[in-house]
Amino acid sequence: MTEREHRTVLLRGGDVHSPADPFATAMVVERGHVAWVGSEGAADAFATGVDEVIDLEGALVTPAFTDAHVHTTATGLALTGLDLSAARTLGDALVLVRDFAAARPGDRVLLGHGWDATRWPEQRPPSRTELDEATGGRPLYLPRVDVHSAIVTTALLDLCPGVTGLAGYRPDAPLTGDAHHAVRAAAHAAVTPAQRAEAQRAALRHAASLGIGTVHECGGPAISDEDDFTSLLDLAREEPGPRVVGYWAEHVTGEKDARRIRELGAIGAAGDLFADGSLGSHTACLHEPYADAPHTGTAHLDAAAVAAHVTACTEAGIQAGFHAIGDAAVTTVVDGVRAAVETLGPARIRAARHRVEHAEMLTPETIAAFAELGLTASVQPAFDAAWGGDDGMYAQRLGPDRARALNPYAALLRAGVPLAFGSDSPVTPLDPWGTVRAAAFHRTPEHRISVRAGFTAHTRGGWRAAGRDDAGVLVPGAPADYAVWRTGDLVVQAPDDRVARWSTDPRSGTPGLPDLTPGAPLPVCLRTVVAGHTVFVRPNE
Repeated sequence: MTEREHRTVLLRGGDVHSPADPFATAMVVERGHVAWVGSEGAADAFATGVDEVIDLEGALVTPAFTDAHVHTTATGLALTGLDLSAARTLGDALVLVRDFAAARPGDRVLLGHGWDATRWPEQRPPSRTELDEATGGRPLYLPRVDVHSAIVTTALLDLCPGVTGLAGYRPDAPLTGDAHHAVRAAAHAAVTPAQRAEAQRAALRHAASLGIGTVHECGGPAISDEDDFTSLLDLAREEPGPRVVGYWAEHVTGEKDARRIRELGAIGAAGDLFADGSLGSHTACLHEPYADAPHTGTAHLDAAAVAAHVTACTEAGIQAGFHAIGDAAVTTVVDGVRAAVETLGPARIRAARHRVEHAEMLTPETIAAFAELGLTASVQPAFDAAWGGDDGMYAQRLGPDRARALNPYAALLRAGVPLAFGSDSPVTPLDPWGTVRAAAFHRTPEHRISVRAGFTAHTRGGWRAAGRDDAGVLVPGAPADYAVWRTGDLVVQAPDDRVARWSTDPRSGTPGLPDLTPGAPLPVCLRTVVAGHTVFVRPNE
């Protein structure tokens, strides 16, 4: 333990969000853990026995957020690369591509992100010919916002011999499946170790600036590579910044595979182990065809494969997990986990806390199964904010009736299903308060949850999803992972089935949280601390 970890710090003169004391205004941190929370008057007893006193000046202290689904290097490359999320038309996108290519050294593969043709009046992505012209014939990899398909230039295809014979290749349309994985691997192979480290640092710095103390890195052979994964875990151990909890999405068939997962530094063979694809790319696996395409998407696993993976992971003592978005994919995962129960019994399966990422198209039956099987739903409320509503992408793909059933957070909570919130960054941005707001003001009112429940899912829920129950909350003995915020008045939400009512009544005995009603300014992070170490301080403004 370093000398810095021995430092004792008193924070006082603000509001501390703690279930140990709903009216706490001060907190003591010692040896990287919360030592005490309480009132301003009682804090005087600590004032002379600490190494540092921080005057909060009325600021709010909360547990640091945990983002339960992040692609860190890709997030950093998006922060430092071409971002098409602001493009409003196809023409805008091509101008951005042209300007980006002109400003970058000619020997680099160009990397971008974030296009969504469903938002453009043209309703189509750039053609390969248009991209070739805009880049001057250079290699370009440009995944759709959901990262399940990509448009590329001819020069990048030339770096992938045999790609034209792979599943998912189409001559002048976004690449999916194996063809997409091949061009992604070629593009990422061109990223130097120095560029990769620069991107990882940029992503972690950005996360820290938003009050995020922990990210769950969702890597895997179909997403990145082992060097990317292990280098990120090494960097996070060696440099100040958010914690990184690693998941590696590779099939486990026995102890040898599980040992390799652990050797990589992962705590589970989970994350984006694909049962299907995405709705935006028409690759999520559905029971009924898409409203705008004559097929039901793509299934990557069957129930037997799910059962084998869950059984092997459970026996090896590591978490299993799957990416499942479409209702057919979710059913496959549920059926497979139930088959594993037949082998190992329900108690062992539930104790393992296996995960399902995204879990967007749920039914009452699959929600009940999640509760029965102890599955954690690792979900992204920003998806609904971006693509929900009767005119959004979900409605285009599924029709309004099916779209309104997506992301039923209230039903999950009522059933007792553990929720962990994340962003899937760079699919949607790192934005923890915005994520909580999106869940509290879901586009489908019956799916809304309280701000308090959303905040818990984005703090303690992420720790629980990683198998720890002692963190994500500011109580004595918990890790000192916290953030300090400049915010307006604190309120307590008391929702009924549909309506969010707001109160500042202190008699509730519930710690207050910022007002997240649409239009209210989001809190600004002033400081982020991980295990007692300050990893971000906002410069004086």
